[in-house]
Amino acid sequence: MLNLAVIHEAIAEAIPERECLVVGDRRFTWRETNDRSRRLAAVLREHGLGCRQERAGLGGSESGQDHVALYCYNGNEYLEGMLGAFKARCAPFNVNYRYVEEELLYLFDNADARAVVYHASFAPTLEAIRPKLSGIRVWLQVADESGNALLPGALDYEAALAAATPEPPVGLSPDDLYILYTGGTTGMPKGVLWRQEDVYLAALSMGATPKTLEGVVERVKARAGPRALPTPPFMHGAAHWAAFNMWHVGGTVVVPRQPRRLDPDDIWSTVEREQVQAMTIVGDAFAVPLLDQLAKQDYDLSSLRQISTGGAILTAGKKSELVRRIPGLRILDALGSSESGSQGNQVLTAGDGEAPAAPSGRFQMAEGNVILSEDFSRIVAPGNPEVGWLARSGRVPLGYYKDPEKSAATFPLIDGVRYSVPGDRCHYFKGEEDGSFALLGRDSMTINSGGEKIFAEEVEQALKHHPAVYDAVVVGTPSERWGQQVTAVVQLRKGAAASDAELREVAAGFVTGYKLPKQIVRVEAITRAPSGKADYRWARETAAKTLG
Repeated sequence: MLNLAVIHEAIAEAIPERECLVVGDRRFTWRETNDRSRRLAAVLREHGLGCRQERAGLGGSESGQDHVALYCYNGNEYLEGMLGAFKARCAPFNVNYRYVEEELLYLFDNADARAVVYHASFAPTLEAIRPKLSGIRVWLQVADESGNALLPGALDYEAALAAATPEPPVGLSPDDLYILYTGGTTGMPKGVLWRQEDVYLAALSMGATPKTLEGVVERVKARAGPRALPTPPFMHGAAHWAAFNMWHVGGTVVVPRQPRRLDPDDIWSTVEREQVQAMTIVGDAFAVPLLDQLAKQDYDLSSLRQISTGGAILTAGKKSELVRRIPGLRILDALGSSESGSQGNQVLTAGDGEAPAAPSGRFQMAEGNVILSEDFSRIVAPGNPEVGWLARSGRVPLGYYKDPEKSAATFPLIDGVRYSVPGDRCHYFKGEEDGSFALLGRDSMTINSGGEKIFAEEVEQALKHHPAVYDAVVVGTPSERWGQQVTAVVQLRKGAAASDAELREVAAGFVTGYKLPKQIVRVEAITRAPSGKADYRWARETAAKTLG
């Protein structure tokens, strides 16, 4: 049975003494992680939480399980929180720890949260909004360096686990839910509902990971999995997907000593100390500071064989620089989304890195994915360069929680086939029938200027070819002449200088003239989500204030 809790239990039984999780200086074997997650499940069950209605008879936007909010920084508690909820037949969901009070109230209400696992650092924020959160039955507070006292009625996480009796989970089903809330950088967060069997096959069993429980057990017994370091916050799907993918081949998940911010020295030191073999980053937002640190200090990175990236652009120059600096490195550029799972990938090795430009934005189509025509009327054939919608069929989510209207729009039924169409625009390369395609960007970030559609990510990538650019986010701002004009919010490297004309000149080598930014707004630092994704709402507000 392909249920995430069942899979973890089976691996723990097969390799109980191998390392499952390393958090700073703390080490947990598979036996210990299994025991701790069972104890958390017992705590949730003691408070009456679990599955209230089986999947059969429920609509795609409905849930029959209680929902557990994970309001935590990276650490063992986050992953234990996911596993413990699964083993109690609850559905955990991710909470963005940068949200302010009103955003948290919206999320907890929209998700119908019944329990919260949270770091003590967030206790004051929760205390302020608790009177409006009457539906929450259990508060589990994780002690941290903040020293904040327990909220009234809350349970200390470690004490609660120590007092609980660990029992094997019962009644688990492939239909049990996995919930991932979207980031909310372009609109209000939405809870994507997956059956656990579907999300395992669509996103958590990549590459050589076996597709059956028996295969998983045989594989982990035969050989140890890699030691892997996900650098983004676990509240971001890419990070905990990376963790579960590594676990599903019997690997060890490693968390740096500084989990609350991107600390390049801590990350490279962790790779060196723990002999990390695989690392996950989020595009240039992570690659640039990591590369800057390698220019300052030497590390023994001989163990590192692969860096995976997703969720934001990793530009060609940064890919080439990574493979040049780390001998034998392989870069996996993975394309996917909360609503689709895996949709494509690109692999770059050291040999490719010697080329003048390692490609970016070019992917090989993953199994089950197609390009739909603009009007959704047909599937576009490989080699046909018309712009369409990247879509996945087969293993796709059930829908958005409590939102059947948006569910129908994102997961349409076309000629009897249900697709996931998250909104990414793309096209095949003309005359190439190998399934390779160019990703243009998310339709919600499209700028309509003078009757032309311009994809923000394409312009961002072009601007980042200028050596003075540290980061860039592109948005549309109002224009009397064009309707919308392309506006770039740019952060230059410290001490660097570049005129608007120089930035446009370099970008013109990669995009046509009408796509070049008509306005360039300079900022000291670009605000991104903790996941590394661009915060387009912030960029629009910043551009609007500057341009008046």
